[in-house]
Amino acid sequence: MAELAGKAFPWAPGTATGIGSMPGGDPLEAARTVAGELPDFPYLAELPGRGPGADMIGRAAALLVDIPAEVTPRGWRIAERPGRDLRRAASMLSSDLDAMEEVLDGYAGLVKIQVCGPWTLAATLEQPRSLTAALADPGLVADLASSLAEGAARHAAEVAKRVPRATLVVQFDEPALPAVAAGAVPTASGLSRVRAVEEEVLRSRLNEVLAATGRYTIVHCCSRGCPFGIITGAGADAVSFDLRLLRRDDYDELAATAEAGAGLLAGAISFDYPERRGVTPTDTARTVQVAWRTIALPAARCAPQVVVTPACGLAAASPAQAREALRWCREAARILPEMMEELG
Repeated sequence: MAELAGKAFPWAPGTATGIGSMPGGDPLEAARTVAGELPDFPYLAELPGRGPGADMIGRAAALLVDIPAEVTPRGWRIAERPGRDLRRAASMLSSDLDAMEEVLDGYAGLVKIQVCGPWTLAATLEQPRSLTAALADPGLVADLASSLAEGAARHAAEVAKRVPRATLVVQFDEPALPAVAAGAVPTASGLSRVRAVEEEVLRSRLNEVLAATGRYTIVHCCSRGCPFGIITGAGADAVSFDLRLLRRDDYDELAATAEAGAGLLAGAISFDYPERRGVTPTDTARTVQVAWRTIALPAARCAPQVVVTPACGLAAASPAQAREALRWCREAARILPEMMEELG
């Protein structure tokens, strides 16, 4: 465990992890790959290639309490009653948990699980008997957030029971959060946009879900314009983001987030990055170093505070690319502490 100015991080300096999704359809193979390449910070792999129910929204739908959902040609929609789509989603999640439990038997380190965040869920899940996103109905959004909070807490408790010696970290995926905040989520017709949600409401709903698990929490946003202030204002302990998408103005928010002591999961490579000739894990570590120098904080703070990750999920990668990307992150993370020490 790393500590910085009284702020403890659950990971040690020089740690790497993944985002969540992996290629293929074999939970046991995915679990073995993750645990083998990320022995200090493995995660519960998501395998969306298996189809509806294994995707981010489908997995969240399986966790919702008293709000059933179903698959339509457009995606997931709130339903009147539970059906085979939810049973399939729950079955695949159970298979993923079984594989993780088998591979991590006796494991006593960090483990991360991922859950779709309330705003991305509301922006994606359609209202019952409608093509309109749940996001357009504030009352429904409130119900979704409460249901997801209860479901995420149950999920975290189930994982803790299966891997009892592990320290659990919970990541909430919010790729749609910038669009929700900006009023950029399209309506069903595509001719207009759902009205922007006020920041106070964004923070409140997100906080409800984050607080429910009682664990160290991360919010992952791999979209341009990651709203660092909203995420930390909602009570997240750490922010996961794509370094390549940071614009000049984003570095001010990143600096404030780092200075406040939040953990940072820096997405430093895409899955095809390791295959580029002449590029090494040292170069990836240097990408993190350059970003840290840009925010002008003491070099000694970087390694304890930063975890190196891929830029986003690896579902689109080949199994070999995914394995290589995780190994690459692990090696880059190992190099980072010494690299930052040289800066003084």
